[in-house]
Amino acid sequence: MREIVLDTETTGLDPYADHRLVEIGCIELVNHMPTGRQYHQYINPERPMPKEAFDVHGLGDDFLKDQPVFAEVADDFLEFIGDDSVLVIHNAAFDMKFLNAELEWLNKPRIAMERALDTVQMARKKFPGSPVSLDALCRRFKIDNSNRTLHGALLDSDLLAQVYLELLGGRQHGLSLDPNAQDADSSGGNVGRRVLGPKSNRLEPRPHVISEEELAAHQAYIESKVKDAIWLKKQEA
Repeated sequence: MREIVLDTETTGLDPYADHRLVEIGCIELVNHMPTGRQYHQYINPERPMPKEAFDVHGLGDDFLKDQPVFAEVADDFLEFIGDDSVLVIHNAAFDMKFLNAELEWLNKPRIAMERALDTVQMARKKFPGSPVSLDALCRRFKIDNSNRTLHGALLDSDLLAQVYLELLGGRQHGLSLDPNAQDADSSGGNVGRRVLGPKSNRLEPRPHVISEEELAAHQAYIESKVKDAIWLKKQEA
């Protein structure tokens, strides 16, 4: 069972109000274990960065102007996420809206919303009435997010992967972001990548093995969503 934990950073809140993607970060999980494969790309938004967005992620015009535009990296991104892997996203509607807008502008097929598994909704069902921001969930699960002074798509994907496994019942041993791990299929090698030091990347996991019952139940749920996404894609073809 392959899942992609995904996060993005943008210039604002609405792609149809002249805002664009500036960063995508993805971490591959197979049977809830990180494989070391990841996709990370900075993107030139071809527009100025508003101060409000810069204050969130710290990605400015001088840095982004030398990065590839989305059209140059779209195929590599789509290849990495594949046709049917579930996309684990915190507040999925936001990220999917931006990704699909960018794909639409390139006349490429949209990503079916049925592929997205929203961890915000998972957290609200598990902890009704409690804060469900990524920072709040890290505090609840005692996940070290002290290095998250600014948002970053790859670091946030790592934190989200740990939160996601806690929401399922507990983290598995060995879940941490390897700063040396690179996806051989990602474009540009290190181009457009911020290199974070080991201390700012590595988070100490707590040993846990998900029970066979939990894994079977979740896998059945994921497979049903994948079947729905495949059916919808065929209907749209």
